[in-house]
Amino acid sequence: MTTPANNEPSEFRSGIGFDSHPLAGGRRLVLGGVDVPHDKGLSGHSDGDVLVHAVMDALLGAANLGDKGLHFPSSDAQYKDISSLVLLERVGALVGEAGWRLSNVDATILAQKPSLSAFRSEMRENLARCLSVSPDRVSVKITTTDYMGFVGREEGIAACAVATIVSGPR
Repeated sequence: MTTPANNEPSEFRSGIGFDSHPLAGGRRLVLGGVDVPHDKGLSGHSDGDVLVHAVMDALLGAANLGDKGLHFPSSDAQYKDISSLVLLERVGALVGEAGWRLSNVDATILAQKPSLSAFRSEMRENLARCLSVSPDRVSVKITTTDYMGFVGREEGIAACAVATIVSGPR
């Protein structure tokens, strides 16, 4: 593949992201920017959105720009309870400024409960909108851990993501 501007080969890179947070009372459950009805939410400095956090780290890793903690440290009060979608938009801009564009992202949420399948499309649309791509470039999958580990015991929720970026303008 070549870039139209200079006929030089495009470079592809991939990055992996992972995040997990414990479930806690008195918090909203936000996943992919969607408020999911549940009696507990994810503990965290921001809104605790593990899906968005995993995608952010996958993108930052692919572009060799560090991780979300470097750019949005939990010690900084300006990020307290912030929507992770706002941070994802900033990550998308950083990746673009570094000369990269998103090819695709593939993410998986690991949650025993609640059932999340009804929210998958809205999550994909939210991620795609924040990253200025069409939803067909964003995959969100949902699975359980068959009652194993902290996810299976319903103590927390985790997510992992892989992002592929390509050099060149959008």
